[in-house]
Amino acid sequence: MDNLFWIFISAMVINNFTLSYFLGLCPFFGVSNKIATAFRMGLANIFVLVITALCSWVLNTFILLHAPYLRLISFIIVIASSVQFVEMAVKKLSPALFKALGIFLPLITTNCAILGFALFATNKGYGLIEGLIYALGAGAGLTLALVIMAGIREETKILDIPEVIQGTALNMIIAGILSMAFMGFAGLFITS
Repeated sequence: MDNLFWIFISAMVINNFTLSYFLGLCPFFGVSNKIATAFRMGLANIFVLVITALCSWVLNTFILLHAPYLRLISFIIVIASSVQFVEMAVKKLSPALFKALGIFLPLITTNCAILGFALFATNKGYGLIEGLIYALGAGAGLTLALVIMAGIREETKILDIPEVIQGTALNMIIAGILSMAFMGFAGLFITS
């Protein structure tokens, strides 16, 4: 049980996909204008990461035992198709949820953090439970990064910031400072 807690904390804070591995930067910069939008994108990421954890575990356990060289292409195909099936099912079963997710669900199909998760979970040798906890931690970390960035970006709109630094330059500076701040958590969780 203690190991599952550390898998979750590590994926969420210490080895944050966005701020440590620089995966998922497209939604990080593109969707983080408003806190509500960033939070919804984060929830959609968590949902897709859990589905990816299940799919990658099934692939690794039952299908790709003797063909590890097919992992990358298999993960790409399975992630893209499973997200499309989930999108169709959500559209049919819950139109309100489909409307709330909007463009986020199809965008996640091309999010490199999802593919990175499948590869990292496989390389770490996680089983089903560890993979699901890792998915929840990684999704919570992505959500945390998106919401923090959105909150800071909302605050910068009301501040008097020089024109030279507004826009992309300011967003890059904020991302760099956030990344350094999250790297500081690694020193807090070192166990002997």
